[in-house]
Amino acid sequence: MTKNIDTSGIAGHPKGLTTLFFTELWERFSYYGMRAILILYMVAPPTAGGLGFDIKTAASVYGTYTMSVYLMALPGGYIADRFLGTRIAVLIGAVVIAIGHVLLAISSLWLFYGGLVMITVGTGLLKPNISALVGSLYCENDTRRDAGFSIFFMGINAGAALAPIICGFLAQSDDFKDVLAQAGFNPHGSWHWGFGAAGVGMVLGLAQFLWHYKRFSHIGDKVYGLGDSTLNNQLNNSNHNISQRLTPDEWRRISVVFILFAFTVVFGVVSEQAGSSLSLFADRLTRTEIWGWKFPSSWFQSVVPLYVILLSPIISLLWGRMGTRQPSSPAKFSLSLLFVGLAYMLMVPASLAAGSGDVSSFWLLGVFFLQEIGAVLLNPTGLSVVTKLAPLRLAGVMMGVWFLASAVASRIAGYLAGFFDEKNTLFLAQYFGTLAVVMLAAAGVLALLTPAIRRLMGGVR
Repeated sequence: MTKNIDTSGIAGHPKGLTTLFFTELWERFSYYGMRAILILYMVAPPTAGGLGFDIKTAASVYGTYTMSVYLMALPGGYIADRFLGTRIAVLIGAVVIAIGHVLLAISSLWLFYGGLVMITVGTGLLKPNISALVGSLYCENDTRRDAGFSIFFMGINAGAALAPIICGFLAQSDDFKDVLAQAGFNPHGSWHWGFGAAGVGMVLGLAQFLWHYKRFSHIGDKVYGLGDSTLNNQLNNSNHNISQRLTPDEWRRISVVFILFAFTVVFGVVSEQAGSSLSLFADRLTRTEIWGWKFPSSWFQSVVPLYVILLSPIISLLWGRMGTRQPSSPAKFSLSLLFVGLAYMLMVPASLAAGSGDVSSFWLLGVFFLQEIGAVLLNPTGLSVVTKLAPLRLAGVMMGVWFLASAVASRIAGYLAGFFDEKNTLFLAQYFGTLAVVMLAAAGVLALLTPAIRRLMGGVR
């Protein structure tokens, strides 16, 4: 289908990109704002307004929730392709997410679980399909596409950075609790104000998406059953090519995706500790004050996206400068595992020091910095390598498989976080040390396998 070149938006991009930028910014605001306080709310005693879960139960719920968010992207994409179209799927997903946050803002255990389910379903509809909408703004060979996704990616991290600051302040700050008490509200209900703020963010995203909804009238229809004969012919040809058997070369390249999938699971199991065990370490074993002013422990969750915003252009510039001399994709994976392993090695002395009292915030700031170097090395490389290695007729399936790695890793990470015990700092040193050793060992194994993996990849780097 032929599209007119739209240069009416930011920096000569389609004007729809601006709308999707802010929709995703506010959706990520709602997700990361809620996630920043989720496990802390579950383990807080009822006298402090929390649910009073033990750490194992809270970590299990957290892991199941984060796993489900990734898993729902698969049926969410399928439903959009077959029935709704990406435009309607994004709209419905945003509405369902907003309803989920409203439920979390009400003090009820059943509504708490119902809210998590609604957010999971809504995110499954919105998350994969809003990215597809971004791609649909550009023609097939539009050279602005990569830059457009870079702008979109910045919106994700901007929302993720802002959310814990606002939602964490409302949920945990003694200053805000004093305001609630003076206004006649229960100060222990501050958690639900944090959840409510996350919901307000999603409503803002939904409102501006609806305001500019006409910008997407020409894109985002369902893939199957359209009346356009040209598109139907393309789909028929595509469906026929699926029916082709994979060639030996394609099988070799797909095997690389599954090899890297395994290492991505290992990476995710450790890096996902940021929202669980490291969040608990920040809350219970870290000094959260600057010059006598105490800040919410959930603010540490803003550090991760801020580091991504800082590091992404630096790494991108580095690869651009190196050109063909830059490391291969499996080598970049190995480096990412190395940096995350080094990050968790820092948690060993930090945990030992916590045995004598709360430790400096600089320990966690250093851990997150090293971890996000690894994330910036792995995440874009992973998405890129799947698109390069997967046969075109299986690109969607293989991308779904790739997101499955995050789902598996999230569930395992939640299970492991259940062993967190702030009263046994020696065990915590062993716990984080074990994670570090696993990562460093995985980095070494992958480095040794890299020459063989490159041969399987053929000419793809």
